[in-house]
Amino acid sequence: MQYNAKAPYIVETHWQIEEVLDGDSIIICNRFTQMKKEIRLYGLDAPEVKINRKMIEDEEKSHLPAHLLIQFGLQSLQFVLSVAPPKTIVTIITEQENYYDYWNRQLGYVILPGGECLNDLLLINGYAKATSQYYCSRIGEFLDFNRQAQLDNKGIYSFVNKF
Repeated sequence: MQYNAKAPYIVETHWQIEEVLDGDSIIICNRFTQMKKEIRLYGLDAPEVKINRKMIEDEEKSHLPAHLLIQFGLQSLQFVLSVAPPKTIVTIITEQENYYDYWNRQLGYVILPGGECLNDLLLINGYAKATSQYYCSRIGEFLDFNRQAQLDNKGIYSFVNKF
């Protein structure tokens, strides 16, 4: 993933993952100030890990039962834990024009120590789907990643062709 230095991005360093909430949300902690905040990953949506309002919506949209969606959500969570467990040092990149989501969570691209983008990895490996609901300037690329994961039957797509 290439970032244009002139593009309106905010880059935050010196953070580490405190907790992985699910496949698309993490809690990070600043290594110096100990300040904590939730980051919602840009441009993707992973299945929920518990019954809540969104799970009911997802169940209706996907026509898949909640208990199956929860299993997929747990797979997505496990994938994140395998590539970005707690204490992983991360850089957060946020688009100035799309800083917060509807629930007032900071949106971000989570860059791992090796330079990989967690958002990309989730989509490429089929553990999240691209969505414009959490808008980002990379949505076109994310849709391509998502489609390729579907075609290759990766991750959750090895069980279903949509979720």
